[in-house]
Amino acid sequence: MKTELNVTGPNGTASDVPPLATWPAAASRAVWWRSLWTEIRPQQWVKNLVVLAPLLFAHQLFAGVALARGFAAFGLFCLISSSIYLLNDVKDAAHDRLHPRKRLRPIAAGHLSATSGVVAMIALQLGALAGGVLLSPAFAALLGAYWAMNYLYSSWLKHQVILDVFVIAGGFVLRVVAGGVAIRVPISDWLLICTTLLALFLGFSKRRHELGMLDKEAVSHRQVLSEYSRTFLDMMIGVVTASTVMSYALYTVSEETVRKFHTRALLLTLPFVLYGIFRYLYIVYHRGEGEDPTQTLLNDRPTLVNLVLWAVVATFIIYYWH
Repeated sequence: MKTELNVTGPNGTASDVPPLATWPAAASRAVWWRSLWTEIRPQQWVKNLVVLAPLLFAHQLFAGVALARGFAAFGLFCLISSSIYLLNDVKDAAHDRLHPRKRLRPIAAGHLSATSGVVAMIALQLGALAGGVLLSPAFAALLGAYWAMNYLYSSWLKHQVILDVFVIAGGFVLRVVAGGVAIRVPISDWLLICTTLLALFLGFSKRRHELGMLDKEAVSHRQVLSEYSRTFLDMMIGVVTASTVMSYALYTVSEETVRKFHTRALLLTLPFVLYGIFRYLYIVYHRGEGEDPTQTLLNDRPTLVNLVLWAVVATFIIYYWH
């Protein structure tokens, strides 16, 4: 006999609660969807906002067609990046179980099977590539190159010292280039240089945090960490920090920039860049954080406010200061 519970609703009528026999299956489906949502890591989609950088610097931020194409490109990169997260978590489940935070991810913790992860990965990958073809064949090719580069990273390149961080930086550069292709504008060399250096800064800072946080277990979690030392990483961070600041400063006053925006006022945004980098160094060195730049951006209020202020001031100067 089917067992049901009758509960009196707020209007005094009886309402049926689903049979008890169906609860485990329903709960299991809910857990499965929550686990998959956690695995695709929507909070990391913030990284894909760099796809929209060409919109800002190409005077297309308020152009309807370009804006629609830009956000379509952003959405497709969210799909392809989530498929890569699933790929990495399936491949690295054993190593992730040694990490204090990554061991809680659904696949590493056993809440989501590897088979489910692979099926979801393929679905997201194919969906992103299909959408990319509709947007632009060249854009779809860049999406495919981004996925292939991350596959090589997961399989081999992440074990190659220095090159592992360069691949991470390359992912950001590909996003920027793809954003330009999506809205059909040329990409400034300065934008590519600044993006590369900033990504290297974040990548080397991430490695330093991992080395400090995991200590003796660092090599067990990430083999390439045996090739790094804090002193070496401090030198790399120092080099890319200075290079990033100087490159951005030179960009704001270059003849190309002044000719394009008809003003030298973009130099006024330099203090925001300096504060953002110094704040991140404070987080890495003083607070012992920085493993996840996205979480730092979302959780550190001064960093988030500073970024918003930079965006507002830069937009005002580029579009209204003549």
